[in-house]
Amino acid sequence: MSIFLTGATGFIGSAVLRQLRLQGRDVTALVRSPEKAAKIEALGATAVIGDVTDTELMTEQAIASDGVIHLASPGDESSRDVDDAFVTAVFAGLEGSDKRYVHTGGIWVWGSNSDITEDSPRNAPAIVAWREEIEKRVLGAQGVSTTLIAPAVVFGHGSGIPALFLGDGSDPEAAVRLVGDGSQHWTTVHVDDLAELYILAFDLGESGSTYIGASGENPTVREIGDAAAAGQGLDSRVETQTVDETHARLGAAFADALLLDQQARGSAARIDLGWEPNGPSLVDELRTGSYSAKN
Repeated sequence: MSIFLTGATGFIGSAVLRQLRLQGRDVTALVRSPEKAAKIEALGATAVIGDVTDTELMTEQAIASDGVIHLASPGDESSRDVDDAFVTAVFAGLEGSDKRYVHTGGIWVWGSNSDITEDSPRNAPAIVAWREEIEKRVLGAQGVSTTLIAPAVVFGHGSGIPALFLGDGSDPEAAVRLVGDGSQHWTTVHVDDLAELYILAFDLGESGSTYIGASGENPTVREIGDAAAAGQGLDSRVETQTVDETHARLGAAFADALLLDQQARGSAARIDLGWEPNGPSLVDELRTGSYSAKN
């Protein structure tokens, strides 16, 4: 079975690719340069040089594949249009085949909620409000077996959003700046655990299913900041910020998403797919793991 993978050199996509290849799976990965193609091919995957916006190429690759896992996103104001056009192009190649298609969403669409499940009402902040229309198309597709994965805040290997809490190590008197006052919870998942979920969803997910990729670890941002300070030898020096200060530092749209107070357990993926996230917690990683090793 050959899987067409987008975003294969990104943070999540590279973890998915590694695990697919460790399982001996055939993967065709979309990349944008010969240099990235060489890295993909070194892992034993087949590289296709192109862009996710090349709709003709996306349709061709969907037809040639046995299923698609979509992780690529520009992460800017073009994201809606790019994702919408991609789904249209891929479904032109998949519809009527009952092949598998795994689409990427995100936890923020549910807004602030102390116990988010897949059936919780949505209350998306502006930065991700565009997702709902496309996700309805994906889950309602005819002749394609679709699953939506909604990752929590992803961390691991010193990367992802939690890297916001790291300094450059040049100022021993620096302090970790929180996002807001730090009282809000973030629901989290290690990138390697999340990669396993994508593969389980591809193999076992029922058509029209949605799974939240959350480990069940839901620290407050203050707890995250304290761990980051300890990991960097900053003697618990942590600074809160007002909402206005956080908006000014990170941009209002991104900041509003990070100021959400969210908790989730990810139970459905455990029950339906047998998913067993067992990576370290974000607090442990920041205190003693791959983040602290970067400084």
